Amino acid sequence: MSDNREAQFERKSKETHITANLNIDGTGQTSIKTNIGFLDHMLELFAFHGYFDLSLEVKRGDFEIDIHHTNEDIGIVLGKLFKKALDEMMGIRRYGTASAPMESTLGTAVVDICGRGHDHLLIGDQGVSYPNIRDEDGYNIHYLEHFLESFAKNLGATIHLYIKNPTEDLHTDVECCFKALGLALDHATQMDPRRQSEVPSTKGIID
Repeated sequence: MSDNREAQFERKSKETHITANLNIDGTGQTSIKTNIGFLDHMLELFAFHGYFDLSLEVKRGDFEIDIHHTNEDIGIVLGKLFKKALDEMMGIRRYGTASAPMESTLGTAVVDICGRGHDHLLIGDQGVSYPNIRDEDGYNIHYLEHFLESFAKNLGATIHLYIKNPTEDLHTDVECCFKALGLALDHATQMDPRRQSEVPSTKGIID
């Protein structure tokens, strides 16, 4: 595996056109232009706390309908970007766990870069969905679920996110998630000196 864990990716469809660049071993520098202000902010937090240098631009989106396709496609691009940068996954820790608090709310992320794309979002101690769909600048919890699903499947990672003590402030709850995800993914993508020349799987491959 190359020491240079960087990648570029471009995705064009009839609905969206998105370009992105990533350096996994960065300093958290970002240039995010999705035309979804709330998501811009969350991706900046994700990259900053994960020490990922990330630039991502939505050159075209079907915003005249809504943000659904663009939000989903950003998750697709980001997942493929990380997978491309990690190449054969040689030497990575693979697993990562982290929590990020904001006052009484706690976001926890558990990541396994295993080749099996799956996401699970648990909200509150009872594991129930929000009683009401709350929006933050047009963004809501269902958009987060769609983003995470696209990201997990295209990276090939199992991602569990848990929001403890959710509030009436969707911004706080989702911010905890993105910070925790950045921290956990940073740990999962770090090189393990004990297995520098090995894929971290008894199968010998992660695909």
